[in-house]
Amino acid sequence: MGSGPLVILVHGFPESWYSWRHQIPALAGAGWRVVAPDVRGYGGSSAPEAIEAYSLETLAGDCARLAEILSPDEPAVIVGHDWGAPIAWTSALLHPDRFRAVAGMSVPHAAPGAESADVLQDRFFTQRGRYFYVVDFQREGEAEAELEGDPAATIRRFYYALSGDAPEGTWPTDKKPGDGLLKGLPEPPMPLPWLSHEDVAYFAGEFARSGFRGPLNRYRNRRRDWEMLSRLDSHAIAQPSLFIGGTRDLATRLAGKDPLETMAKLLPALRGAHVLEGCGHWTQQERPEECNRLLLGFLASLA
Repeated sequence: MGSGPLVILVHGFPESWYSWRHQIPALAGAGWRVVAPDVRGYGGSSAPEAIEAYSLETLAGDCARLAEILSPDEPAVIVGHDWGAPIAWTSALLHPDRFRAVAGMSVPHAAPGAESADVLQDRFFTQRGRYFYVVDFQREGEAEAELEGDPAATIRRFYYALSGDAPEGTWPTDKKPGDGLLKGLPEPPMPLPWLSHEDVAYFAGEFARSGFRGPLNRYRNRRRDWEMLSRLDSHAIAQPSLFIGGTRDLATRLAGKDPLETMAKLLPALRGAHVLEGCGHWTQQERPEECNRLLLGFLASLA
């Protein structure tokens, strides 16, 4: 939608282009050409079977190629939420010629640690008899069957449990390995202030036709992603950057109390790190007006 310099909006799990429904018209109205694709494996996009087809390097390549096709003569701005944030950070890191600025929501930019995530998650969760959803998602076929059984219920319960509307303690902490994602997640009091019955129906319809294998395969590349990132000489992103998170977002909390301090060395051109009070995981859906204001301010600063 719109015309002008290109902005690519990259969604996360389990979402779709539709998660940017509030941002697309706002950014287009401010003079930007806004493109919100279905990430590989989602909705109307292609969905290869192979796990390695969903590595961060490959998905960043998708974004770079999209930018090249749509804006061959001028680098684009890329914005990502949830898994879309690491995809956006990695796109800016690996393809600086294609992206002149980057913004991430929910998941801060970070360098790879000394050990890959699969090793750490096995040690801290599985070996201690504790459930962790990323480990659970490694169960090929079983995880898909659980989430595809009732896509609308999956969306309702998962979205609510990680939102700022759910009471503290809604996300269960007493599950065991193999319990599955949906066990212990309550049905929400629909509609939520930011999620209507129609919204759920749209998301559910997309997953009914695309399935969950592609989205789950993103989580099955932990070792591959770590190996790729560990080979890089630097993880600093030189382009102007922005971060938006929430005080009730578990992903944002991983960055510590001050994402600005946490990311300062990796984002030397960071122009703002905003943590929205009471906001849960679904940043741009829960707080569209605040996110639009921050995004528009960031985009205006690039002129």
